[in-house]
Amino acid sequence: MRFLILFCFGIFLLLSSNDALAQSSRESEVKPVAPSASQTFSNSKKRSKKAFNKNYDQGIKDYEKLMKANKKKYRKMAKGMEKPQYSDPTYFGHKKKPKKRPKGKRKFCDECGIVH
Repeated sequence: MRFLILFCFGIFLLLSSNDALAQSSRESEVKPVAPSASQTFSNSKKRSKKAFNKNYDQGIKDYEKLMKANKKKYRKMAKGMEKPQYSDPTYFGHKKKPKKRPKGKRKFCDECGIVH
């Protein structure tokens, strides 16, 4: 007898739980998205865009400054290369022009690898 009562009670619970799990027609309707959430998102995009432009502008200024400094450095190097030590082939890479010794007294030069 107990078994029968428990069995009936279990079936009752199963049948009543289906109604609790069922979806009403009102819950299936699509709910509109709140407009404040989309406005907040668009405002944050605008803020980041302004910050990016500031960093980009600063980067351009730094780049132009660097290019001016490089131009000055290369001009100075080109001016230094006009010295006879670099432009005259008789210097053989020496700071001072090497002496021309007589054939019997010539020495091997460690700096340029030539006997003079």
